[in-house]
Amino acid sequence: MSVIDKRLKELGIELPEVSAPPASFIHAVTTGNLVYTSGNDCKVNGEFMYTGKLGKELTIEEGSKAARQTMINLLAVLKDHLGNLDRINKVVKVLAFVNSAPGFNEQPYVVNGASQLLEQIFGENGKHARTGVGTNELPFSMPVEIEMIVELKPE
Repeated sequence: MSVIDKRLKELGIELPEVSAPPASFIHAVTTGNLVYTSGNDCKVNGEFMYTGKLGKELTIEEGSKAARQTMINLLAVLKDHLGNLDRINKVVKVLAFVNSAPGFNEQPYVVNGASQLLEQIFGENGKHARTGVGTNELPFSMPVEIEMIVELKPE
């Protein structure tokens, strides 16, 4: 069992199976020593854990849980793409979109659910640059969409 798989197990996290993309794109692409992921969502067993806008239908706590689940789904994509999460040297960048009601401006607290999980799993190498922005709509009324960039260890 890999180091990261052991850490996930310690945290009680089981990565889901990765399904086919719902549109004309791929989940991840490697160029040089960087992997870029497509945006992902907070589905659990094929269903969104939450839908709606932060500041209207959803609380910051629910949004943070959705961001955490979205990151779990992104880690599943990376494992599927790389074969082993131990190949990741560093989380470089996280870009998060938060489905926000008018006047909601606490996106950073929502996105912390994803960022804190990365630090729990990867330690110092999980600390990353980040952008979290509010948007008036996201596909299928999902509350959060996140993409990321990771650096691979030298071979």
